[in-house]
Amino acid sequence: MHKRKIDYILLITVIILSLFGLLMVYSASNVVALHKYKDSFYFFKRQFGFWVIGMFIMFLLIKYDVRNYYKHISLVFFICILLLILVLIPGIGVVRGGARSWIGIGSFSIQPSEFMKLGLVGLLAKYLSNNYEDMQDAKSFFMVIGLIALIFLLIMLQPDFGTGLVLMVSCILLLFISGAPIKYFVIIGILGVAGGIVLIISAPYRIERITAFINPWQDPLGSGFQGIQALFAITPGGLFGHGFNQSMQKHFFLPEPQNDFIYAILLEEFGLIGGAFTLFLYFLIIYRGVQISLSVDNNFLKFLSLGISLSLAVQVVINIGVVVGLLPVTGITLPLFSYGGSSLVLTLASLGILISISKYQNYDFR
Repeated sequence: MHKRKIDYILLITVIILSLFGLLMVYSASNVVALHKYKDSFYFFKRQFGFWVIGMFIMFLLIKYDVRNYYKHISLVFFICILLLILVLIPGIGVVRGGARSWIGIGSFSIQPSEFMKLGLVGLLAKYLSNNYEDMQDAKSFFMVIGLIALIFLLIMLQPDFGTGLVLMVSCILLLFISGAPIKYFVIIGILGVAGGIVLIISAPYRIERITAFINPWQDPLGSGFQGIQALFAITPGGLFGHGFNQSMQKHFFLPEPQNDFIYAILLEEFGLIGGAFTLFLYFLIIYRGVQISLSVDNNFLKFLSLGISLSLAVQVVINIGVVVGLLPVTGITLPLFSYGGSSLVLTLASLGILISISKYQNYDFR
């Protein structure tokens, strides 16, 4: 396989987007941080620390011969499974916001479900690289679906529906692109709708989120509050926004503005132009990722790069769909933007792998 230079356009785009994300974490969080911790830079300093770690890992992976990941992916997946089980054990798993999703050591904590995104996509890429023709066989196909469902259920025990949804949708899209028959996906769709109804009925807060999505004004101070406040942030932003650090909604109107709804603050401060520019950067990363996938001969690298690109695309689409009111609230972060160390480090590591794969293109699409 001919080795080329890395995709520098992709690398530069990732760096620009992640730096902009750091800037937005500071802007969105400084009022809350000053009130809760007497330090307006509290969230920014923590996010910056994880950004440094993430960038270090990303550049290590860019230098790494990513073809060797094939030999280690089963071990990586096993470790991810182990962490998902450990997080469910009281005393090891840390409960935040009603979900046991973190393993904490002092003030440091990691979210295992985030790392499973890369672990499962990697394992699926390894399997498909040798057995994609087997996806025509119902037994093989539903065996893979069974594994994806098992991981989804483990994540739902925390519960972390958002991460589980991103992981499941990304993997099913990868199977669809691998050429599995449409009829299998019809069956999955029917089972998915039935399972979704059961999940919604089994948890009252999910029913509240659905009703809040349909009519947020039915409970404007309860389940509909966050969605309404996000729209109050977006609408006044107009074309150019109010300017950096000039958001009004971050002054205790929009809850936890540095997390899932950070894009609303971005639109308030930088307007439609800033929001569209951010989406363009995401599109550029995803587009380059798909092009890299199409231009490598190694099947493992092909499926791995496509899986990473799909996972990023699904997460961005769902997060922004929630923020602008097109989807019910699901608790999904915006990659490279939302506050959270595990998400930031995992995303930068995944993109490091993607950039590393760009060295092994059979032809240069650029």
